[in-house]
This record gives sequence, C-alpha cells and structure tokens, in this order.
Amino acid sequence: MEFELDKLLRENIKKLIPYSSARDEYKGKEGIFLDANENTNGAPVSFGKELGLNLNRYPDPLQLDLKEKLGKIKGLPIENIFLGNGSDEAIDILFRAFCNPAKDNVIVCPPTYGMYEISAKINDVAVIKVPLLKETFQLDTENIIKSINENTKLIFFCCPNNPTGNGVKWDSIKLILDSFKGIVVIDEAYINFASYRSLIPELLNYPNLVILQTLSKAWGLAGLRVGAAFAARQIIDVFNKIKPPYNINVVSQKLAIEALDNLEQINSWIKEVVAERNKLAAELIKLPFVLKVYPSEANFILVKTNDPAGIYQYLAENKIIIRNRSSITLCEGCLRITIGTKEENKQLLTTLLNYSK
Repeated sequence: MEFELDKLLRENIKKLIPYSSARDEYKGKEGIFLDANENTNGAPVSFGKELGLNLNRYPDPLQLDLKEKLGKIKGLPIENIFLGNGSDEAIDILFRAFCNPAKDNVIVCPPTYGMYEISAKINDVAVIKVPLLKETFQLDTENIIKSINENTKLIFFCCPNNPTGNGVKWDSIKLILDSFKGIVVIDEAYINFASYRSLIPELLNYPNLVILQTLSKAWGLAGLRVGAAFAARQIIDVFNKIKPPYNINVVSQKLAIEALDNLEQINSWIKEVVAERNKLAAELIKLPFVLKVYPSEANFILVKTNDPAGIYQYLAENKIIIRNRSSITLCEGCLRITIGTKEENKQLLTTLLNYSK
C-alpha cells in the first residue's frame, strides 16, 4: 500500500518552523562562544573535567558523534537515526506528529508495554486494543487489520514483547505493513537478547516502518536515558523538527559513546544473560507452585503460578523484588522476573525453595 507521509502529518506540524538553537546555527567546535548565554566561567563541579567535558556549554543538539558511532553498529547513516531521552520520547513524538487529539486513534496489542497507551491518553488519542492470541502471545493479525479505520495513524508492536518475552512472527508484521497506510512501530528494546535479527534491514523496503531501540537494557545504561528511533529520513526529519533543542545532555552523550566502544563486553554479557535465562527457566518449572514458564527472547521470563500475590510478597520480604503482572490482560497468575547475575538467580531459587502457601 502506498505510503504518503504528508497525508499523515498533523497540519500544525507541517507548518511548524522548528526552534533554531545557537548550536544549530554555528557548527564549529573552536572559538570564543558568546552566542548561547552560557556561564562562560565554567561549572562549579569537577565531574565534567574528569570526563573532559565543558558542562557549562550546551550539548550537540543532534548528537552527531553518538549517532555516527551507533550508525556504524546498526549499519545506518546518521540521517536515519533519532536519539531521545529514552525511547519514551520517541513514542511521545510519534503521537504529537501524527495523531490529532480527540480524532485519531492507534492500535496496541495487550499485554504489551504500557507507555503506548499512557502516551495516547496524555495526547488525547483513542486506543484500539486487539489482544494477543491466548497462550502463544502472537499477533491476531486478522482482527488487527479489521480494526484499522480511516483515523488509525499508528500501530505499536513490542518485539520481543514486554511482559510476555516472546518474539512476533515476521509474516504477521509484514502482512500489516503491506496492508496499512499509516506507521507501524516496532519496539525492539529487548532485541539484543533475541535469537532472531532486528528488523532494521527492512527499513529499506518499508517507508512506513519505525523501529525503536534503547541503550537501557543490553547496554546497561538505563540511568542515562538514551533511546533511539530508526526510520526513513523523512520521518527522522519530523522527529528532529519536534524534539526539544537539547534533549540529550553532554554526559549521556559522552558515556554512551564510551559504552558503544565496548561491543565485545556487551556481547559477552548478553551470552551470560541468555544462558542464565535458560537455566533459571528450567529450575523454576520444577517448583510445585509454578504452572508454566513462558518461552522468552528477552532478559526476563514470565512465570505463571498458583499464588502470584503471595509469592511476590514473600520475595519482597526477603529483599528480592520482581513484578506481579497478574492483573494484566492474558497474564493472570503471572510474575515477571528479570534475569539477574548468577549469584542473584541462585539466591532467588534458594529463597523460592523455602516458600509454602
């Protein structure tokens, strides 16, 4: 189906003249900078000096050095990359760019990441829910397509999905991409732990595809809040038009670049997490109160039990904190457990062996 970005964009966004910051207007890195009303005396902390940063200066608004580093890893040019304050910023921008409040709608497939619906409500955008198929947690492709109407602008898929942990079949996603004239958003926050590849190469084939990733999970930088959106250049241009001028601070940019230089270490950690995930799943299913351990492609597992509230409280009393997901659609009786270190996982299992209802 033909994709026409101009027909999707809100009229006010089409007409928007983006804010031009001092760092947008002058691209050089050397000189006497008297253009941005910064404190020219410096910053009263030593932290910046230790990192080789001038904290009194505004950061690069387009994070070009970080994008170049990330682009080499992802196989994409800078023009196809947006960086935000976590992937949540990218999600919010999608709503503000394409969804008219009190008119348009989006489709989500629960159980899934809750911020899609929260962002929709914040932006006064209706949400059409098409639940995943029971037990398999795969997309109900037929009903998703049936649910699309003239005001549907975005469809969100989390892959691997949170909180279920499973991947989504490419055939289902492809069918929807081919059938939908709006934007399909694939959230790949957990893709590094999956046994299948990212859909980034499909950006060449689908101009209506947006892929979200983050440095919070496999890269271990949750505290920095750096997320990414990968898409066709025309969509990335819209992101950059809407975003605040300095949405990622200099410290986050600097440390993210440093982290991206340690790909070998990250790959080693990923292998450890996957190995521990498989071991933990095999041990948990042996417990008498565990009814099912769902297959996972993420750094967590979803576990169905006969007493989710009791188990959650018991572990919390023993200073082991997991998440009770039993109130979520299709996750009745389920707990979500992040894969810890070998020592943490061992302590979890030891503690659970002493649990009695």
